[in-house]
Amino acid sequence: MVLAYLPSPPSPYLSVGPLMLHWYGLMVILGVIVAVLIGQRRWAAGGGAKTAVTDMAIIAVPFGLVGGRLYHVITSWQLYFGPGARPVEALYIWQGGLGIWGAVAGGALGVWIVARRRGIDFAAFADAMAPGLLVGQAIGRIGCWFNQELYGRPTSLPWGLAIDPSHRPPDSVDQPYYHPTFAYEALWNLAAAGLIVWAQRRFGLNRGRVFALYVASYTAGRAWIEMLRVDPANHILGVRLNVWTSVVLFLAALAYLLLRHTANITTNPGQAVMAAAATLPATSAHPNPPEVSARGAVRHPATNSTQGKDDQR
Repeated sequence: MVLAYLPSPPSPYLSVGPLMLHWYGLMVILGVIVAVLIGQRRWAAGGGAKTAVTDMAIIAVPFGLVGGRLYHVITSWQLYFGPGARPVEALYIWQGGLGIWGAVAGGALGVWIVARRRGIDFAAFADAMAPGLLVGQAIGRIGCWFNQELYGRPTSLPWGLAIDPSHRPPDSVDQPYYHPTFAYEALWNLAAAGLIVWAQRRFGLNRGRVFALYVASYTAGRAWIEMLRVDPANHILGVRLNVWTSVVLFLAALAYLLLRHTANITTNPGQAVMAAAATLPATSAHPNPPEVSARGAVRHPATNSTQGKDDQR
C-alpha cells in the first residue's frame, strides 16, 4: 500500500505572460548554471581563474547538448526513424531525451579543445568540475518529473510517483503508482557528489582520479536505477543498453583509478630517495648506514647532517 506519493505536475510548461516555457529545459539550464558555479569555486580554490570555467562552458554546453541528443537518438532510433515516427522530432530537445553519456563526452570534447589551446591541464580541470556535474545532473533530472517520463515500474512500496493515465505504459494503465526513478537518480547524484569531495580531501586524489571516481560512482547507481525503468529501450542479451554502458564505464573508471594509484606509488619521490639511500656505500666518514627522514631526506648519523630534499643547494 502506498502511504505517500509524489503527484505529477499538471503541465510540463511554465506560463510567463504570452510565453510557454518548458520546465524540462529550465531544469537543464539551471543544472548547467549550478555546475558552472561549483566548478568556478573549485577551480579558483586550486589557483585557476574563474573566467576559464565560463569560457569553457560556452563551448562545452553546446557540445554537451549535441552529444547528449545524438546519444539518445542513436540508442532510441525507433522513436524517430521507426514505423510511424517523425524524424523531425529528433530535434525537439525540449521534450526530453538527453543521454548523459553523450552529454559528458560532448562536453569533455569541447573542454579538451579549449584547454589544449590555452595550455590548461585537462585532467585537473575535469577533477574540479566533477562534483558540480553531479549536482547539475540531479537538478536536470527534475525535468523528467515535469515531463512524466523515465519513471520505473509499478510499485506497492510505501512511496511512489503518481502518473496520469495518458502517460502510463500500455500494459499497466490500471496501475497509478510507479518508482520515481528520476528522484532515485537525483538523490544518488547528490550523495555521489559528497562522496567524491570527501575522497579527494581524504586521499588527495588528482590527475583525473576525481573525475574517474565521478564516473564510477554515477554508473554504479545508474545501473540498478536503469533496471527499474519501463520506458522503451534497446536491449542486448535481455538487458537494457544503458545498463551495459554503465557496466563498461564503471569498469573503465575503476581500471583508471587502480592504474593511476599504482603509478603514483611507483613514482613517489620519497620512495625514490629511500631506494637511493639504501644503495649508498658506507665509508670511513660514515660507517653507519644513512637514515631517511620522514620528508625524504638522507641523514648520516655520524655527522647529523642531511642531504636530499631538506638541503639541496
